[in-house]
Amino acid sequence: MSKKPNFIDEDATIGIVAPSCGCANDPYLTRLDASIARFKNKGYRVVEGINTRRNDALGASAPAKERAEEFMSAYLDDNIDVVMSAGGGEFMNEILPHIDFEKLKQAKPKWFMGFSDNANLTFTLTTIADVMSIYGPNVPSFFEKPWRLNQKDSMALLRGETSHVEGYKKWSYGTKRGETNLLARIRYAKHKHLVPFNYESPFEGTILGGCLDCVHLLCGTRWDKVKEYCAKQEGGVIWYFEACDYNPCAIRRALFVMKEAGWFINAKGFLFGRPLCQSMTIMGVDKFNAVTDTLGDLNVPIIMDVDLGHFPPSMPMVNGAKAKVEYRDNNVYIDYDFEK
Repeated sequence: MSKKPNFIDEDATIGIVAPSCGCANDPYLTRLDASIARFKNKGYRVVEGINTRRNDALGASAPAKERAEEFMSAYLDDNIDVVMSAGGGEFMNEILPHIDFEKLKQAKPKWFMGFSDNANLTFTLTTIADVMSIYGPNVPSFFEKPWRLNQKDSMALLRGETSHVEGYKKWSYGTKRGETNLLARIRYAKHKHLVPFNYESPFEGTILGGCLDCVHLLCGTRWDKVKEYCAKQEGGVIWYFEACDYNPCAIRRALFVMKEAGWFINAKGFLFGRPLCQSMTIMGVDKFNAVTDTLGDLNVPIIMDVDLGHFPPSMPMVNGAKAKVEYRDNNVYIDYDFEK
């Protein structure tokens, strides 16, 4: 288990950074403002980083070095209790050469939460700096009033009010087509159907994972400390992944590379979210056999189509924390043990 940051108080200061894209355009800008208002109404203080409302670089809020400096400043600022990301994007990996992981490793542990492209930090903070992080909603996702589902779960985890997260009843493709109200609540109408493989009983281990598109590209780089991290995890590792741009063939290739790199040597199980290539089949390869044909010989539980990914809602996942995972009644239940 990695170092656990202190849980935040009801009047905590939230630092918002934009290590990938900023909120310069709608719907993100309107939802950012609404989310900040929600936080303030609940008693939190909010400090915006200088890049929060920028999109001044190619596909990003700012040049890579400036994005890295903004994150480092917020993380090392003793007046900021938790750091949250303003948004996802495409090129967050470019900030990694400018992140001082040794300084982060020596610093007082602090929660960082972000989704999608932010896996570049949620994953490396855990595997390199050895500190827990939360792969969870970006700030504009908190625009709904009142908060519900993964919004409530994320804040309850950050506040230490719960150590339990479970899947949700229904999911959605997103905002209703033709909806013009940028603050309209998401309508969850799709019934889920989880698919287990090799599952016999609950399994335990250290939670680790993120967006497959991002995590896979770290394999073999200087930021690949995964084998060393996993080797230290007594009881093994429970991996979770969700895919954004990757089609079934890309998913299969990515898992093959990570497997051959030794990342899964002590895997205790896998959770896979609903990929955006939900119904795609290429040369007979679909979202199911892309996974099972590649990982099946590990003989560990694999649970597919869980509530993770870019189809909301997505469960917040605590990288670096010990947990027990159970599948029953078409749902997945995760119980964290922050004391082990």
